[in-house]
Amino acid sequence: MTVRVRIAPSPTGNLHIGTARTAVFNWLYARRHGGRMLVRIEDTDRERSQPRYTRNILEGLSWLGLDWEEGPFYQTDRLDRYAEVIRELLDRGLAYRSYTSAAELDAMRAAQKAAGKAPRYDNCDRHLTPEQIAAYEAEGRQPVIRFKIEEPLTVSWNDRIRGDISWNSQDLGGDMVIAKADGQPLYNLAVVVDDIDMGITHVIRGEDHIGNTPKQILLYRALDREPPVFAHSPLILNPEGRKLSKRDGATSVAEFRQMGYLPEALKNYLALLSWSSPDGEEVFALEDAAEVFDFDRVTKSAARFDWDKLNWLNSQYLRQLSPAEQVERLTPFWAAAGLAIADVPEPQWLEEMAALISEGLTLLTEAAPLSRYLLQQELLYATDAIAQLRLPDVAPAIARVAEATAAIDPTTPALGDALKTMVGAVAKERGVKKGLVMKSLRAALTGSLRGPDLMASFNLLHRRGWAIERLQAVETLQ
Repeated sequence: MTVRVRIAPSPTGNLHIGTARTAVFNWLYARRHGGRMLVRIEDTDRERSQPRYTRNILEGLSWLGLDWEEGPFYQTDRLDRYAEVIRELLDRGLAYRSYTSAAELDAMRAAQKAAGKAPRYDNCDRHLTPEQIAAYEAEGRQPVIRFKIEEPLTVSWNDRIRGDISWNSQDLGGDMVIAKADGQPLYNLAVVVDDIDMGITHVIRGEDHIGNTPKQILLYRALDREPPVFAHSPLILNPEGRKLSKRDGATSVAEFRQMGYLPEALKNYLALLSWSSPDGEEVFALEDAAEVFDFDRVTKSAARFDWDKLNWLNSQYLRQLSPAEQVERLTPFWAAAGLAIADVPEPQWLEEMAALISEGLTLLTEAAPLSRYLLQQELLYATDAIAQLRLPDVAPAIARVAEATAAIDPTTPALGDALKTMVGAVAKERGVKKGLVMKSLRAALTGSLRGPDLMASFNLLHRRGWAIERLQAVETLQ
């Protein structure tokens, strides 16, 4: 048997982090068993489904690198197929037309609630006479289609994550609506028909779908098909143990991308939400995780989203990138901050700058403020940097550094060593502490008393032709 799994989001919102984790689990399981993953867009909710959400979902999956073998398929392309199955269920007496109005359903549930009973449909339309049907249609009522759920009946399955689960059919809310009055199929019917037609062997999804599973199993049986294997992964909660929401920050994959997370880090972290590698490793390529992934290491308890852990992982992946890869990842964020990189001296210069700032990065968005002094000719000075440059003996020392720098060719081999030697010589010549010169040099070149390695910054700025003018500008700040 070839393992066939699917990720089947509804385009009523952007790709949520929970759906992305489900996609990761499906991808891992398919790769582990040499199977196939397909993408299905469940867009039968015409009022809420939007093409922009579909684009966001597909772009998010692609950005994460969760490639799929088949699809995307769209449920709205399969409406005739659902109608065919509905007719089959009606013809076989397994479904029927129900004329109970919304107001009557509300009254029914209110009475049940007042009597201390669980609200449910009482199956009152199961055995309507032709005369009753004619009367309802004369009133202009449009029927929904309901699937018969026999009671009492125990529906059981072995969930690959949660173990044996049993559900009493009396707790399913009565006969289930499978199509609206306009013929539009509802979720439980459409998903079963799709999974049958697409040969899905394993349904891996969130535990919020457990309540749908017994209904879907009954539909499989009604259609004379064996249900797939089910595996319901635990929910993702916020650090306080509540449902993850907008209040907790980003919840969609697009937001994580905009915040400066790498796709490699995010999908690595998603894999760790309720699953652990047998060797205890926490930083791994998804391809490596696929070799050992199975459900026996997925916990039943909800996962708590840990921002510190994700940030740590992201910093690890940032450091693994080559300078050229760092430039590639950082370029969109520099552009978004209005920092031009087209006029830098050479590609090597840009790679050296990326390597210089990467040690201090946790997120890609942090690159712009860290590298602004290297990419923007106009320098902005922090208050403490100006105060440093106005200390006694600083201006003459920096003026002498400017003069000595002008004598050093920017193309000199081992330029960094030459600049470092020169700074030490100036400090000795001027009779001031080298630490004072170095601190003042940083303030003069970068506008700040903190930042990436000073001599590497000096090297880059001199090669760009900005170092001398910044050193000379100190005199104007006195």
